[in-house]
Amino acid sequence: MDTKVLLAALAGAVTSFLTGWIIWGMALKSFMESNTSEACVGCSRGEEMVLWALFIGCFAWSLLLALLFSRWAGISTFKSGAMAGIWVGFLIALGMDFFMYAGSHMFTMNAVIVDIIANAIQGALVGGVVGLVLGYGEAK
Repeated sequence: MDTKVLLAALAGAVTSFLTGWIIWGMALKSFMESNTSEACVGCSRGEEMVLWALFIGCFAWSLLLALLFSRWAGISTFKSGAMAGIWVGFLIALGMDFFMYAGSHMFTMNAVIVDIIANAIQGALVGGVVGLVLGYGEAK
């Protein structure tokens, strides 16, 4: 694995961490809380969130994008990274949210739909940053 892929993954992880805080920690916090089942209210760590573990998750997600983009898709611009990121974010969230909806009472259908859209938006932003870093310094 080369340095550029690791740097792209790190930049993507920081973007993922910050946009996740803005999207789910601020913008959607009340909505997601009000669309969570009473049985699952105590499931969230809330203010006790383990930030180092969250960052590792952000890094793993960004490394997946960086590897896909650099090794198989040839993505090296913000625009192409954002377009690919929106699809990857949308499809992963679509699968995971509907798996969770099918097997638990955690979220309402409204929360599932909003979470899928939010993941697609975050996927575009993270994918765009990963693509931008992968293409940094290349002749256009």
